[in-house]
Parts: sequence; C-alpha cells; structure tokens
Amino acid sequence: MTVTISRLYDDYATASRVVNDLELAGVPHADISIVASNADNWYSPTATGRTTTAAATSRATGRVDRDHDGVDDRAEGAGTGAGIGAVVGGGAGLLTGLGLMAIPGVGPVVAAGWLVSTAVGALAGGATGGVIGALTQTGVSDEDAQVYAEGVRRGGSLVTVRVPDADRGRVEAMLDRSAVNIATRRDAYRKSGWSRFDEKAPAFTSDQVRRERELYGTRL
Repeated sequence: MTVTISRLYDDYATASRVVNDLELAGVPHADISIVASNADNWYSPTATGRTTTAAATSRATGRVDRDHDGVDDRAEGAGTGAGIGAVVGGGAGLLTGLGLMAIPGVGPVVAAGWLVSTAVGALAGGATGGVIGALTQTGVSDEDAQVYAEGVRRGGSLVTVRVPDADRGRVEAMLDRSAVNIATRRDAYRKSGWSRFDEKAPAFTSDQVRRERELYGTRL
C-alpha cells in the first residue's frame, strides 16, 4: 500500500534540502513534489531561458549540477513561460524540473512533481484552491490541507511524498526534521482571525512574507 505524506516548511531552502535528502535516500523523484511560494520573487526566469536566482543562492544548500555544465540545475529547469509540462519534474532530479505557475489564493509558486499535475486537474474540475483538492484526493484531511495551502500563500513550501507503507516511518523522520508543526501553526493562524484558506484572498507581498517569516523566527 502506498501512503502520501505532506510537510510544510517556512522557506524554499529548507524544503529543497529535504527533497535532496529524500532523493539521496532512494525515494524516486517521480514520487516527490514541491510547491514553493514565489511571493518574494526569489525565482525569476530571464529572456535567455536561464533563471536569475541571486537572492535564492545565498539561501540554498549549494549548487545542484548533475550534468556538470557549471550551471545550477535548478536554474536550468525553468524557461521563460514554463507551463505545466515543465513543472512535472525532470530526469536528473526533481529540482531540475522547477517551473513557475499561479494558484488562485496562493499566488505565484515555483513547483515540480506529481502533485502539481493533480492540482491543475483539481482546478480544472472546480475544486477549491487546487492544492487543497489535490491533497484531499491523496488522503490528507481537509483541515490540514487548508493549513498547507495557507502556509504556501504566506511564503512557505510544501513537500509531498508517495511511499510504500513499509517506508513511512523512515521517510516521516526525514520530513519532520525541519518541518512546521502543523497543529501549532494552525492555532497561530486562528489567533490572528484566520479560519480557512480563501482562494479569493489577495496573494501575499514580499514584505508580508518577510514579516511572516520573522514572526516564526525564520531568518533568510
């Protein structure tokens, strides 16, 4: 039996480390997805088809250069106007297939992996939030899915993994190392007046994302 595990992280750098660790541990990149907020424009495609990630470079864990061409593979993965075909995932590793897209209520995101295709299908079918529809289809509770979507809206990154049930404990241990405590974060959101993810809410600005991260002690 296959199980789906999701975890929220406060920034892309942390989430990308987790993705790399999962791949090094033998989890196929086809079974991993990442959806990261781009509200602060850390990921910006250029006219050359390369990606300018000066702000992200200082946050990232180091160069990913599996094809040894001297360019970070994560930067190569997204050309100008990258669509769903670019975000499903590349051959060398999940992060080589990053692409830009927009999710109602979340705003601009950088994403790759199978959950992205499911989210786009959910949107086409009218499911609320896209990401919420995709998560609930895989067995995530609606209550948790609401917080995951809101967390990405506020600048976070969501990593979702499909694994055999026998590997669940091992993979959860890896995911939990730097993950947000979803119950604690839900309570914090509710204390500020939040109740549910609203796909009609305005996307967060870069200043709002910065303040949100400072609120939870994230320094980038």
